[in-house]
Amino acid sequence: MTTSIIVGGSSGLGRAVAQRFADRGDTVLITSRTTAHADTVAGEIGGLTRGLAIDLSQPETIAAALGDVREVDNLVITAIKQGVNSLADFDIAAAIESVTTKLVGYTETVRALRDRFNPGASVVLFGGLAKERPYPGSTMVTAFNSGITGLVKTLAVESHPTASMRSTRAWWETASSGATRPSTPTWRAPLLDAS
Repeated sequence: MTTSIIVGGSSGLGRAVAQRFADRGDTVLITSRTTAHADTVAGEIGGLTRGLAIDLSQPETIAAALGDVREVDNLVITAIKQGVNSLADFDIAAAIESVTTKLVGYTETVRALRDRFNPGASVVLFGGLAKERPYPGSTMVTAFNSGITGLVKTLAVESHPTASMRSTRAWWETASSGATRPSTPTWRAPLLDAS
């Protein structure tokens, strides 16, 4: 039985990924910021899906929230806290929350689960095209999406030796049988031997 965890799986792209995994028979764990919302969406997705509350903007709570997870075959992190944040009207609190969510929260999630990755496990961190094509108000989105590139590289070196780290497009091409999403960066970094 394959176990797939979708952090941010209660809405948007994460929910679509969770539905795909559930439809193929995986045991699926989806997260939302509240248990009630995660459980409601898990029921809608059906199959062997259950909900869990995780708030990536509160990374010190992530390990405890994932305490009952025993094994992982697929970890997909799509959760994001973003919005327009320009230099002219820079919102420091919103910037700190979004960067914490995307970079610290993603990292802590992988760290908390790395010892539970099954052989052949994969980890997918979703980024976006704003790192390549900034737009007015994308100051923080561009910064943290660029940071995902470096994050994947370092996590590939430091994570479980049987897992693989992938960027959005490389994973999506595999999961969707060749379908691509041109709004995401293209590259794949398999785990490296640090010796």
